[in-house]
Amino acid sequence: MSLDLRDLLSRAQSHAAALGHFERINTHEPKNPPGYGLSAAIWVQRVTPVRTSGLTSTTVRVELGVRLYSPVDVGDPDGIDPNLIAAADALMAAYSGDFELGGAVRQVDLLGAHGEPMDAQAGYLEQDGTTFRVITIALPLVINDLWEQAP
Repeated sequence: MSLDLRDLLSRAQSHAAALGHFERINTHEPKNPPGYGLSAAIWVQRVTPVRTSGLTSTTVRVELGVRLYSPVDVGDPDGIDPNLIAAADALMAAYSGDFELGGAVRQVDLLGAHGEPMDAQAGYLEQDGTTFRVITIALPLVINDLWEQAP
């Protein structure tokens, strides 16, 4: 078995797309400003073996970064955080509700059984002169028996 990152990114992207909150959803961390409106980007952040691995195979924790972007120089600044939080809340609820991402993973590690739990952190990001209010979600996924261990 091997890590099918394209499939994991696609499944995480599908949840975001189904919500209808986003103008665009990238499956990479953008190098340029993502544009106006609410945007999302999903990428792999970390890959780590976990202690619940068996004697012949390695279970892996894959952490995806899911960042939500809203430019700060638009319309009503008082609406930026509520819109971002509504999108983050809906997205985290979707990941919680599809605990196995359609059977692709053992679990979304909601409570941090194998590291840090799923969480969201707000901040600001400047790209090419554009300032964005962002919320970055750490989406930890646990995949059983991903790599075979040699004797």
